Amino acid sequence: MAVVDLTMEYIGERVPPETIRMDIPLRSEQTRYTGVVYKFINESMSGSYIDFPGHIAETDNGEYADNFSIERVYRVPASVIRMHCRSGHGAVSGEDLEKAFGGVPSTETLIINALGEFDPRDVENRSVYLDHSAIDWIIASGCRLLMSDIYESQALHGVFPKLFGAGITTVCMPVNLNQLPLPEVKLTVLFSKIPGVTQLPCRIVAEF
Repeated sequence: MAVVDLTMEYIGERVPPETIRMDIPLRSEQTRYTGVVYKFINESMSGSYIDFPGHIAETDNGEYADNFSIERVYRVPASVIRMHCRSGHGAVSGEDLEKAFGGVPSTETLIINALGEFDPRDVENRSVYLDHSAIDWIIASGCRLLMSDIYESQALHGVFPKLFGAGITTVCMPVNLNQLPLPEVKLTVLFSKIPGVTQLPCRIVAEF
């Protein structure tokens, strides 16, 4: 079995995360040692992160980090769709996705590697994106969990409201997608059970 880490390093899109170390002396009659505790200051879009539908207030469906079913993110079969779009490519359509995959996926989890060997940071921001026909195709396929290296356009044309409105949870800013074999892997997405939170950093692993 091969395992690939798909997690981007812990960096913020707007605010760099800050880690504050606190050394806590612990003493008793039996022992003396120093515990190391950390305080984290960061935004929820740090490195790779997961978005539940409630990331948009209008599409909040009551699924949060603390109550989301672990069965939907632990070793789930995921169909891998690969393209080789370059910076400035523009829209990716539903027809493009179906052609790249060779049909319609049968799994409830989709991985879209539209950028091929490129890291999402290697292309102009949002210059490759899913158009409305792609979103309609993803929804019609029965997708419940979507991980992709592209989403919105620079025009902010409404990808996420449609996905979240259909109850689809998204995973953003993955890396190393080009290392995944076609057409299917097992995907695991792990995150802390923070009550009421609809977006937070995550760890992503694929196995095959």
